[in-house]
Amino acid sequence: MSEPVSLIRSADLSDVAEYAYAATAPAEARLIFLAGACPLNLDGSTVGVGDYAAQAGKAVENLVIALKAAGAELDNVVSTRVLVASSNQNDLVAAWEVVRAAFGQHDAPSTLVGVTVLGYTDQLVEIEAVAAVID
Repeated sequence: MSEPVSLIRSADLSDVAEYAYAATAPAEARLIFLAGACPLNLDGSTVGVGDYAAQAGKAVENLVIALKAAGAELDNVVSTRVLVASSNQNDLVAAWEVVRAAFGQHDAPSTLVGVTVLGYTDQLVEIEAVAAVID
């Protein structure tokens, strides 16, 4: 059986990025499209008000829960989009460092985006993902 996600790198692209530039999943893989994971507690309250790193950590935690419910884990992620409510690059980096650390060796392609506002009160971070599993 083939691996559900293959990360692709190229010597013709900068190695400054801390992630693979592309990923593929085999034809027999079941794709999982996840809604944005938010930094919310079970009661709907926002975690870490004003703290980009704390919110990124909770968003990753919630992403892992959603992946598990779909029969997947972080190593099954094909790509992510990390949304950060800030125009300050340091805030984006603070969130990114937490997300990147959570993925460890599985450096799936990712896009880090500064946005004006996110949907929940005091929300600063949201993580979208696509995953692939072979049942």
